[in-house]
Amino acid sequence: MSIACCLPVVECVYCLACARWACQHCFHTGGYDSETWGLASPNEFEPVPRLCRLILAVYEDDLENPQWAPPGGYGIEPRWVVHRRTYEHTSGHAPTYLVYVDHQHSDVVLAVRGMNMAKESDYAVLLDNSLGQRRFDGGYVHNGLLKAAEWLFDAECDVLRDLLERNPGYTLTFAGHSLGSGVVAMLALVAVHNRDRLGDVERKRIRCFAMAPARCMSLNLAVRYADVINSVILQNRMIFYLAQTLLWRMFSSLLSGNGTSYV
Repeated sequence: MSIACCLPVVECVYCLACARWACQHCFHTGGYDSETWGLASPNEFEPVPRLCRLILAVYEDDLENPQWAPPGGYGIEPRWVVHRRTYEHTSGHAPTYLVYVDHQHSDVVLAVRGMNMAKESDYAVLLDNSLGQRRFDGGYVHNGLLKAAEWLFDAECDVLRDLLERNPGYTLTFAGHSLGSGVVAMLALVAVHNRDRLGDVERKRIRCFAMAPARCMSLNLAVRYADVINSVILQNRMIFYLAQTLLWRMFSSLLSGNGTSYV
C-alpha cells in the first residue's frame, strides 16, 4: 500500500506513534499524576528533607570531614551513626548503607544510597527480575530488590531490635534513593512481616520513604502498604515509568555491544 500510493504510510504511522510515546514520557511530569491528590500536611512532609540529607550522607567516607556536604551540612550528629556498611561489607548483596539513631526526632533510621553506576553488583540487583517471577503476600515484587532487602534484614535485624529496645517509642524508618529506594521499599515489606524479629514493634512505628523509586511491587501491594511506604517523586522520574523488562533489554544490548535499539 505504501508503494502503491507513493507514500510511506506505514512508516509515517510508526513514526507518529513513536513521537507520541516520546512526548508522553519525556514531557510528562509527576505533577500530572498527583494533580487530583490532596496536599500533604507539614507533619507528613517534615521528614523528607532531613531524610534526603541523611541519604546523601551515606555517600561520604568520613562524616567528620565531609567532602560533598550540601549547604547547611547534613544535619546529623556523626556520633549517632551506629555504623556504615560499604560494598566490601555487603559483598555486593546490597548497596552501601548506614544505620543512624536520630535522638532529636526519636527515630532509628536505615538509609541506603542510590545506584552506583560503576558497580556491577548494583546492575545485577536491578536486572535480577522477570515478569511474574516473585510473589509476596498475594502480589508481585521485584526479585532482585527483594533478595537485597532480605539480605539486609538478616544482617541488621538484631541491631535494629537492640536499638528499638534501648530507645522505647522510637520509630523505625527505612529511607533510600533510586535503587536504594527499591531496596528499602522491599525492606519495609519484610520488616512488617517479621515484626517478631524486631521485638514485636508495632506496624504504625515502621515507616519507609522511597525517594525517586523504581517500580518494584504490584498495585495491590502498593495500596495495602500505603500506610507504611511513602514514595517521593520530584517532577519526572524516567526509571519510575520504564518497565524493568525494558531496562533489562536495554542494558543487555549495551553490554553485548550488538547495537540493537529497543526504544
